[in-house]
Amino acid sequence: MTAKGIAVALTMGALTLAGASAGASASTLTPAVVTGPASGVGFGSATVSGEIAPRGSETSYYFQYGPTKAYGLQTALLDAGSGTGNVRVSVALGGLAPLTQYHYRLVAINAHGPAFGEDRDFMTTKVPLSLAIFASPNPAVYGGTATIQGTLAGTGNANREVVLQANPFPYTAGFADLGNPELTTAAGGFSFPVLGMVQGTQFRVVTNTNPPVASPAVLVSVDARIAAAAGRVGPRGRALFHGTVAPALNGAEIAVMHSTHGRQVFVAGTKLRHRSTQSSRFSLLARVRRGGIYRILVHIPGGGSLSSTYSAPIFIR
Repeated sequence: MTAKGIAVALTMGALTLAGASAGASASTLTPAVVTGPASGVGFGSATVSGEIAPRGSETSYYFQYGPTKAYGLQTALLDAGSGTGNVRVSVALGGLAPLTQYHYRLVAINAHGPAFGEDRDFMTTKVPLSLAIFASPNPAVYGGTATIQGTLAGTGNANREVVLQANPFPYTAGFADLGNPELTTAAGGFSFPVLGMVQGTQFRVVTNTNPPVASPAVLVSVDARIAAAAGRVGPRGRALFHGTVAPALNGAEIAVMHSTHGRQVFVAGTKLRHRSTQSSRFSLLARVRRGGIYRILVHIPGGGSLSSTYSAPIFIR
């Protein structure tokens, strides 16, 4: 019988095969079958093995598997040939549930009937814990709040204690705990608000497990806080731009930029002057167009704890 014929016979005789006993005696012409060990067992997969002696007849095989000895699942039908020696076979199983015991056995069939290997079992592993985080907003506004949130995934991810760690600019001190630990939700979620952001900071979240599991680090940048406005346009098409910047950045350069066709075009510039220990101020006249959109750019040289940034749009009527 060909492999195709065996497949048809297997379909037509499914009820008969399902009711066959593993311990039933077999004809000397039916295949000899031994269920082998499982290997590569993970949280969602495993490889099962066995040996078949086709005994000179075209033989096919498959594995039955499931959470009980009733199995309920089986692999695709494969060809073991028609030789007289033993044939070692293996099949990879996927889509398994973690921390679950699975039973399995090897089944072979030729024109003379089926043969069933003994039942064996294996236990899948737990899903390892892993952390993913993100920050919002990013960049944060000077003195504002950033929220570090994310998910702890894996087996036993609910009600786990996690702690936020921070490594502030210049990022050389290393990570240290920030605030109190939190418990993850039933879905493994967590959220840490960070108040009063004043400099760029690296954040990560770590589990209080042994060994601990740490998330990748996320860098939250901080933009200067800009309060800007513009006075009425004068007869010569000039407007007075004025405002404040926090923190105090006395001497830093600022520029009035005109938003046109998706680009920022330089209009005029000046430097920040002292206002208080907490902020600087600016004031400058710039030629403008009525109906235009302008922004104030605060330029901060790279490599510092703050980023160069734009103010909110200013509409000139």
